[in-house]
Amino acid sequence: MSKLVIVGTVAFDAIETPFGKTDKILGGAATFIGLSASHFNVDATLVSVVGGDFPQKYLDLLASKNLDTSGIEIVKDGKTFFWSGRYHNDMNSRDTLITELNTLADFNPVVPKDYTDADVVMLGNLHPLVQSSVLDQMTETPKLVILDTMNFWMDCALEDLLSVIKRIDVITINDEEARQLTGEYSLVVAARKIHEMGPKYVVIKKGEHGALLFHDDNVFYAPALPLEEVFDPTGAGDTFAGGFAGYLAKTEDVSFENMKNAVIYGSTLASFCVEKFGTERMQNLSRAEVEKRLLQFKQLTQFEIELT
Repeated sequence: MSKLVIVGTVAFDAIETPFGKTDKILGGAATFIGLSASHFNVDATLVSVVGGDFPQKYLDLLASKNLDTSGIEIVKDGKTFFWSGRYHNDMNSRDTLITELNTLADFNPVVPKDYTDADVVMLGNLHPLVQSSVLDQMTETPKLVILDTMNFWMDCALEDLLSVIKRIDVITINDEEARQLTGEYSLVVAARKIHEMGPKYVVIKKGEHGALLFHDDNVFYAPALPLEEVFDPTGAGDTFAGGFAGYLAKTEDVSFENMKNAVIYGSTLASFCVEKFGTERMQNLSRAEVEKRLLQFKQLTQFEIELT
């Protein structure tokens, strides 16, 4: 069974959307990535940090999904990372209300010894130096390293970010971030420039408009499934990344052709994530539901045409 290392935040979120609001609930990039990747029956570990205020029931939930939690450091006298945000009516833009780094401020990730030879490493959105330190701990070169990042690190840690980008195989960022990183408006040109920075594959996420996969001169586009309701977009990008990484770890095939399938799986799982607040929908998602929606994706994108 392939091993997958997932590095990122395990956190509390408080979310407000036009459909309602929550108190502190389970969130964090590694949480969403892990719950998504758990659908592929891979040997995955979460590397993160929480405080003494983090409920055991959440750790038990993650463990119940066959996610190894030994890499989650518990700082007994510390507090867990907390983020609060309010989404606008279009559900694409949001205001950050509160960010409390807490234990994350001094986070030094430690990859469990059983996973330092992992086949796939998924570096969730964290400081680039933290992401680099994880790669430094790997005793064997992974078959695939995937990195997610955001505009915040481009603003305040660009050199560190460019340094870690040289060491990865796949980068997943949204269209706004791709444009900021490269200074190019055209996503095709932006992807080419990012290739030159190091990654062999570039995934550019476009939210409700799907995702683009670039490799050399090859481009693949996966639409987002039209949904009747988008309840809460929090974690959708991380859920996409988890499905993408989980599928590639499961199939042990990192070719461009197989990455197309990984993008579809990631998009499918992300379409569930947005249907309820936080991780609620992902906690009880069944295999049958995923397979049914995959067929919907196939019907959405498949057609035959006669050239005249």
